[in-house]
Amino acid sequence: MPYAADSGHDIGPDPRRSAPPSRNAPLAERGPVRAAGKFFVEDGRKIFLRGVTYGPFRSDDPDQAYGTPERAARDLAQMAAHGFNTVRLYTVPPPWLLDLAGDAGLRVLVGVPWEEHVAFLDSRATRRRIVRAVGDAAARLDGHPALLGLAVGNEIPAPIVRLYGAKRIERYVAELCDAARQKNPGTLVTYVNYPTTEYLELPSCDFMAFNVYLENEPTLRAYLARLQNLAGERPLVLAELGLDSRRNGLEAQATALDWQIRATFAMGGAGVFAYAWTDEWHRGGNAVEDWDFGLTTRERAPKPALAAVSRAFAEAPFAPGGEWPRISVVVCTFNGARTIRDTLDHLARLDYPDYEVIVVNDGSRDDTGEIARGYGVRVITTENRGLSAARNTGLAAATGEIVAYTDDDAYPDRDWLRYLASAFMRSKHVGIGGPNIAPPGDGFAADCVAASPGGPVQVLLTDEIAEHIPGCNMAFRVDALRRIGGFDPRFRTAGDDVDACWRLQDQGWTIGFHAGGMVWHHRRNSLRAFWRQQIGYGRAEALLEGKWPARYNAAGHYDWRGRIYGPGLTLPLVAPSRIYHGSWGTAPFQSMYKAGPPLIAALPLMPEWYLLIAGLAALGMFAASWPPLLLAALAVPAAIAVSAVQAIASARTALAARGQNAPRGIRAVALVALLHLAQPLARLTGRLRHGLTVWRRRGTAPFAWPSPATVALWAERWQAPEARLAVLERKLAETGACAVRGGAFDRWDIEVRSGILGGARVLLAPEEHGGGRQNLLFRIVPAVPRLAAGFAATSAALATLAASDGAYLAAAALGAAAAYVVVRIVHTCGLAFGEFKSALARVAAELDPAPAA
Repeated sequence: MPYAADSGHDIGPDPRRSAPPSRNAPLAERGPVRAAGKFFVEDGRKIFLRGVTYGPFRSDDPDQAYGTPERAARDLAQMAAHGFNTVRLYTVPPPWLLDLAGDAGLRVLVGVPWEEHVAFLDSRATRRRIVRAVGDAAARLDGHPALLGLAVGNEIPAPIVRLYGAKRIERYVAELCDAARQKNPGTLVTYVNYPTTEYLELPSCDFMAFNVYLENEPTLRAYLARLQNLAGERPLVLAELGLDSRRNGLEAQATALDWQIRATFAMGGAGVFAYAWTDEWHRGGNAVEDWDFGLTTRERAPKPALAAVSRAFAEAPFAPGGEWPRISVVVCTFNGARTIRDTLDHLARLDYPDYEVIVVNDGSRDDTGEIARGYGVRVITTENRGLSAARNTGLAAATGEIVAYTDDDAYPDRDWLRYLASAFMRSKHVGIGGPNIAPPGDGFAADCVAASPGGPVQVLLTDEIAEHIPGCNMAFRVDALRRIGGFDPRFRTAGDDVDACWRLQDQGWTIGFHAGGMVWHHRRNSLRAFWRQQIGYGRAEALLEGKWPARYNAAGHYDWRGRIYGPGLTLPLVAPSRIYHGSWGTAPFQSMYKAGPPLIAALPLMPEWYLLIAGLAALGMFAASWPPLLLAALAVPAAIAVSAVQAIASARTALAARGQNAPRGIRAVALVALLHLAQPLARLTGRLRHGLTVWRRRGTAPFAWPSPATVALWAERWQAPEARLAVLERKLAETGACAVRGGAFDRWDIEVRSGILGGARVLLAPEEHGGGRQNLLFRIVPAVPRLAAGFAATSAALATLAASDGAYLAAAALGAAAAYVVVRIVHTCGLAFGEFKSALARVAAELDPAPAA
């Protein structure tokens, strides 16, 4: 299946149509607005929603809820003249209002009002009436060129959500979205949320809309970063923001709206609705007269806020001019002829004042080089040396202050570099990354891969600080990247981005994340390509573990400190979550906290599960000798069934999370479930092929019997215990031992890991002898994993039972397994003891000798 760029599908902003549509162009001549990744497009052009809320006004006649047509026409014409392109209404308007909006070139986001503030789920009749009302509104508006989309609800109060529980509300909102789409398939659908129920997960919405009123710019920016991560791969729109001029003054209102709008767009927001067009506003039939949020007075006289909003919208997402750092964009490619045209098309039309494009052709055997030279970019052709070497070649050739990397199967958003550069300019981060989103239309298989684990994803420590940014969308300060020596050439296909991020962070620097710096990234479009990719990632894991053994646990897994964003091994059946409501539900910002699943729950979708199944099958082979082992044979299909159930549940969750971009039907669930099962097996294959095995060893010291021991070292000059431990840690590193520091709650200081079956730990207890003299007592004890000890004990017990039943063949097999594990435990613990004793001997050699007796 060809990629979308080859097949002609419209998958995002068309770089050949980058000019914005005429503000006065009739809407009937323009296509509908649709969501495309983090932004909106219209007729292939990226647009931002520059909106304002309008009405309703006091009237006994529903057709007059927006005043007279004459007054509405004047209002809408003024909106268009001041640069607005969208209007938000809170009720379904009469047809003439939509016609007037269309005549003014304005899109309309229509809210369907219903009783959000009451316990609506208690009555089946009420629920059905609301669904019917949403469907009827969608049908009435179907086909109108001025319609932007439908808001099927607005701010269901937190107590009501708490009453029913988040899941019931989420299901009901999804039902409303489905009702709208059934009657009006082409329109955008959303629900307008607010901070008090931010935890609602609503993948049924085409874009995320929030009403947010924050009067401090750093606080708003921080909260926007959080909302962007909640929005995921969808556009984020602030459906209301503003300030009351009655209490704060006209100038304060204008100033606040200016920075609120600019901050929203700078943080990657796709649209803003200023609240409101006029101070005149009615609610529940009553005039609201104790606040003045309007950009105009009740008599439609403009306030200073109107000019401020107009200027901010005209300059969105960034003000023109100013000093922008030079950026070198590097594309490393090997046989990328199929997709690199798409990459270079979009790079050529980036909206950025000072950048260069460098293509490093890493020994391609197709016509990649010729294609790239046709774009007039700098092309550097080398022999095939691997991805890291190619990235270093681009780094050496870069003339910018910042070097940005993307892949030959990815292409950036028009404002990609501005978002990244703005993040560098307002922070001290040495690296910045952004989301990479799978474009729709790449084919059924690629769409399923996009909902599967194993893709390039960011790992965030906070909403704006990353632990890892993927190589298809990463940028660095050139001087910082050069100071660490660039990328490590041992990583030929993957893993170099992880390694570089770790080395930068080891220097005490930070890496940032900006949701607006978006690229589209094609996923693998066949099961075979996915399998080969995951084997390559397994190889990269093995190489990373070899270089960074202390960052991996005994089982060979890296435990990310941050949260992984993107498709992963989701565990919907067991993954716990808690919602922070505050005491009695009073918290103004109520968030969901998701804890990691327990190991026993995650195991069915981990590589080690397949080894466990193989072990059970091996035991089952001895069932003829000893019938109780038939249980092991029966456990094999049960274990496979557990994996299948977890994979299917994960597939359904992952597809639902992708919303309208996900493929539908049983076929999609089946393929995504298969990919969930195949991914850990492919990773395991790659890891085992390249040395990441359970019997791997780090270090070179000889074996020492692993019985608890205390090594005493005399020091004539005082040093803090942590300094002594740091010296020991360095000595261990000199021989390649895997040394891990103890945590704040551990009763040990350093652990040496020699394998999955054992290690050793040391605890330092210094004796103070006056005059700065110290007797350093290093207590060394073996560290045996409970799982290993439990397996050995269980196997030995079963061997004894089998022997007592006369099943000597089974007893011999079980006894051999127990003996093997015990021997391996002693051996691995002894190697760790040897590392400690060897390192302590070298530490002792550097200490002042003890005084003569």
